[in-house]
Amino acid sequence: MRLTTKGRFAVTAMIDLGLRQGNGPVTLAAISQRQQISLSYLEQLFGKLRRHQLVESTRGPGGGYTLARRPSDITVAEIITSVDEPIDATHCSGKENCLGEGERCMTHDLWAALNVRMVEFLGSVSLQKLVDDQLAKGLRIEDKPALKRAISNLPKIKPMHMNVPNSVFALGNAFSKS
Repeated sequence: MRLTTKGRFAVTAMIDLGLRQGNGPVTLAAISQRQQISLSYLEQLFGKLRRHQLVESTRGPGGGYTLARRPSDITVAEIITSVDEPIDATHCSGKENCLGEGERCMTHDLWAALNVRMVEFLGSVSLQKLVDDQLAKGLRIEDKPALKRAISNLPKIKPMHMNVPNSVFALGNAFSKS
């Protein structure tokens, strides 16, 4: 099975989201920081998760991502396949041309049977189970942090008011009166 970081990170990020969405939308920046996953990589993954209707996005201040369905209705298999991660242990990607020209290798049936078992297993594991497993291990979820206001030590600069024409027409009128 070729489970790369794409599938692994997608599942990890979805667990993080499932653990914290009770406090409102979760930002990718927060997931990135907690899980040590690149923010730009998470943005790519969540774009795919959103297109597959596993997450919903909320824009603006206080925005972020929430699960589009209950965690008990989302399976690990859905998460992995939604980010274009194939669940396939065969050499030929299931095309039965392992040796070329339509010839299958001697172990094709073994790997194809493993694919079926992997899909069955990952399809039987819900996101809710993974969230519950983390809580059972004693993972503590912090409350949503209060919004921090930026405090600047720089003095406020008052805008300068100049008595000048504010358009080309006003400028023309100013010169025609002189």
